[in-house]
Amino acid sequence: MNGRLHGQVALVTGGTRGAGRGMAVELGAAGATVYVTGRSTRALRGPLNRPETIEDTAELVTKAGGRGIAVRCDHLVPSEVEALAQRINDEQHGRLDVLVDDTWGGDQWIEWKPLWEHDLDKGLRALRNGLETHLITLHTVLPLLVRRGRGLVVEVTDGDDTFNARYRGSMFFDMIKVAITRLGRMLSEELRPHGVTSVSLTPGFLRSEAMLEHFGVTEERWRDGIAKDRWFAISETPRYIGRAVAALASDPDLSRWAGKALSSGQLAKHYGFTDLDGSQPEASRFFADAYFGGDKDANVEDYRRQHDGQNTPTPSNPPRRTQAP
Repeated sequence: MNGRLHGQVALVTGGTRGAGRGMAVELGAAGATVYVTGRSTRALRGPLNRPETIEDTAELVTKAGGRGIAVRCDHLVPSEVEALAQRINDEQHGRLDVLVDDTWGGDQWIEWKPLWEHDLDKGLRALRNGLETHLITLHTVLPLLVRRGRGLVVEVTDGDDTFNARYRGSMFFDMIKVAITRLGRMLSEELRPHGVTSVSLTPGFLRSEAMLEHFGVTEERWRDGIAKDRWFAISETPRYIGRAVAALASDPDLSRWAGKALSSGQLAKHYGFTDLDGSQPEASRFFADAYFGGDKDANVEDYRRQHDGQNTPTPSNPPRRTQAP
């Protein structure tokens, strides 16, 4: 624990697993009180029927040095989000410093086929789960930050500008992820006069619990998965994007990022933090050079350590990077 966020209060939605858990834990490691929301609890599994729970995440936050508070909340239900906001207001005397808007859970409904072949009900459910939840949360929770005249809003998406400038392989997936990036930008116009900074933020190739299962590896032996997919070599832990959020929340000059579409790798280079293994993966630059560019023999280790930072070509039609196929 470094304590640089001691006394601050954060809300991480969709904090049950993956990037959400990583961001919650790193905010805790910096000393923050972190409300963690999701639908998966020890008493009742969520729709994805996975073992991770919000209580587990809250305990990890506390173990890291902060204070984790688990709150079951379906962010598609306005009354539940209203109750969450009221609870934070009451328990923290109106204080909320950081909102990390990370609800998703839509992979089960995404089909990688043309729009007219995509199951309409599934597509619309993904749209509701991945975008409507963000809008409900923002509408309900933002007044807590606006009233205080300061704070940070992080809209968590999949893909930075380099990726989302091109089609993502599914119309519904593309619409959701690009819209969330747009939210981070447009919110800046509304929040800047109130002293609140909004950004969008993406991880690189995320080694989530589901991704590790997909590759049949553990975190300790994650490199064994490279034999199945060479691109897995540029992957990163959920704690990497967590450290990006903690760095932003600790930055006294935070407003410099207002409205920007950011990535964990980009912020690692700026702030100097690393992933748990001491590396600094730059997934976007690696994909631009080695996958879409002409450097097919690029050494991935050159993209996992500090680099001099150079402009790279923009890839077209890039793959998803945060979920297992």
